Amino acid sequence: MTNVGVLGLGYVGLVTAACLSSRGIRTFCYDVDVEKLRSLRRGLSPIFEPGLKEMIRDVVDSGTLIVTDSLDDVIRNTSIAFITVGTPSSPDGQVDLSYIRAVSENIGAALRGRPDGYLVVVKSTVPPGTTAGVIKPVIEGGSGRSCGRGFSLCVNPEFLREGNAVYDTLNPDRIVIGEVDPGSSRPLIELYTKFYGERRPPTLITNHVNAELIKYTNNLFLAMRVSAINMIANVCQRIPGADVTVVAEGVGMDRRIGPHFLRAGLGWGGSCWPKDLRGLRYLARSLNVEVPLIDATIEVNEQQPLLAVKMASEMLGTLRGKRVAVLGLSFKPGTDDIREATSLKLIRHLLESGATVVAYDPAAMENARRVLGNSITFARSPRDCLDGADCCILVTEWEEFKSLTPLDFAGRMRFPLLIDGRRVYDPTVFSKGLRYVAVGLGPRE
Repeated sequence: MTNVGVLGLGYVGLVTAACLSSRGIRTFCYDVDVEKLRSLRRGLSPIFEPGLKEMIRDVVDSGTLIVTDSLDDVIRNTSIAFITVGTPSSPDGQVDLSYIRAVSENIGAALRGRPDGYLVVVKSTVPPGTTAGVIKPVIEGGSGRSCGRGFSLCVNPEFLREGNAVYDTLNPDRIVIGEVDPGSSRPLIELYTKFYGERRPPTLITNHVNAELIKYTNNLFLAMRVSAINMIANVCQRIPGADVTVVAEGVGMDRRIGPHFLRAGLGWGGSCWPKDLRGLRYLARSLNVEVPLIDATIEVNEQQPLLAVKMASEMLGTLRGKRVAVLGLSFKPGTDDIREATSLKLIRHLLESGATVVAYDPAAMENARRVLGNSITFARSPRDCLDGADCCILVTEWEEFKSLTPLDFAGRMRFPLLIDGRRVYDPTVFSKGLRYVAVGLGPRE
């Protein structure tokens, strides 16, 4: 079976490498982070993702996942390599391609001593035109070969959800492949046919620009849905008897719309949507194209965390000197990722308003501690987090929080006020014995 390489062991690369090797595909994985490689050699996952820890332990033990600090070793021992390095962006959305350029230069140099026929696959999210305009000429310059003769190149975007990434890799909705040189998709289709067998999902073969655009557009549409339902939630909150969860249910029954990504909350975060929307906006502006829908989607999301701060301030009179418990720090359940998390924006506003903050999260406390330091207190459990609090804001809908009862809040808090930022609790039950308000829930009639 074909050996493959994965270059860059961030979130996407690590999950991709683990899943490929879990199905018997010998996978060589490379990164410049020595500590990360050391952990992987011991069978330890450097990130929290359901199912990944066990998978990495098994594939390292079985020898199907090979960890190396030599990109030359990867290219020498494989016929396909996935580029999965990071593509961070500046606040204005301009994408930093320095990691892309560096790995492309190294691939080019490594290809000099290898027979023809190698396939390079770009999985990193890059602006349209990057694969042909940046990656291709850099590899050609370093290798002394022409794309389509000495090597092949294509784009294969990922559509993974953090917290569900292993499942999504093993059970994707579709595969998108954008060819740079004609026929470059064939080895990749063969690999995926071996990987998925008869369950290989629908596959779209297109050009590289369309594939790059599909990734950005996909994230834009999902983010627009969430911002749209959050906007409607804010309307519902002003209307007696309105409930955004019921509105979303009714809207989602329309087959043209569907039920997914219609759950109101305090905003979206993570490593993809914020970066990709800013990147798409930057690209459009560079082409003199106005993108008001992207502007509005981002604006709604930036304002949404302030909703909880405003609710707390109105109900407590002031936040100065108040103790606020925050349940949930990761940007979504099932991950320890706090990049652009709603919790961080919320906590900053609470601290600026003079509140003291105590927080708890099942997975993201260490990551949050690196960012927040001693500016807040970290609790040992959800119930400890509530002790003596004047207000509790639920930010992330971890399963662990769903076991809390009204008595847990009323019995432990100094002033039992619960702001349900993710609509986890039953308003009928939780409005008894404590003050309960929620995103998208209008005043009780």
